[in-house]
Amino acid sequence: MDEMIVFDSVDRRFGDNYALKKVSFEVKKGEIFGFIGPNGAGKTTTINLISCLLNPSSGMILINGRDTVKESLEIRRKIGLIPEQPYLYEKLTGREVLWFVGRIFGLSKDEIEEHSKKLCKDFDLETKIDELVESYSHGMKQKLVISAALIHNPELLVVDEPMVGLDPKSAKLVREIFREKTRNDGCTVFISTHTLELAESICDRIAVINKGEIVTIGSMDELREATGQVGEKLEEIFLKLVHEEI
Repeated sequence: MDEMIVFDSVDRRFGDNYALKKVSFEVKKGEIFGFIGPNGAGKTTTINLISCLLNPSSGMILINGRDTVKESLEIRRKIGLIPEQPYLYEKLTGREVLWFVGRIFGLSKDEIEEHSKKLCKDFDLETKIDELVESYSHGMKQKLVISAALIHNPELLVVDEPMVGLDPKSAKLVREIFREKTRNDGCTVFISTHTLELAESICDRIAVINKGEIVTIGSMDELREATGQVGEKLEEIFLKLVHEEI
């Protein structure tokens, strides 16, 4: 199977309100897939469905061939989730956080030490890793959250606003690591973001969602062709697509 994520005619209702309506799309293995839309468009609901935190009201979702309703536990073991507002145990050190998460995912002591060492080096956490998380800056906490999500080498990394609180140097580093994970480890990265510049610079394909429905999906060149916005940046394409749906 070449697809990491498959949504097939997915509805998600909350009472009488539809958060998603007949949503269908596929995300290929090893790609960085961007998911953009206005506030309230259905992005967070989609992330919660992918992460098995919600079940669809109708339709089917497959993660690497596994049904999210029937095989949610196995799927969760293979996913790394970076929420928009992550929670960290601030009375633990950074190393203890990585150890705690690693053990949840069933890693051995040697695996945790090996993976932690590489992540601390990659994210420039080595000098602070044995200090309490409460002493970290917001950017340091965000890098620790991303490291924790990668500790078990997930098949799929699900990311909600990854660059919040990061300085330009750290944001560039995170982009490079996401790209490295897809190229070298075969990881698939699903990114929901309001930062259109990020989506344009890093994503292989981008989906635009509005009012719970997919408006369009494609590479930047395909989005430009579909909207007649040749040479335009994603911001102009997005505004045209969303404006036409209002």
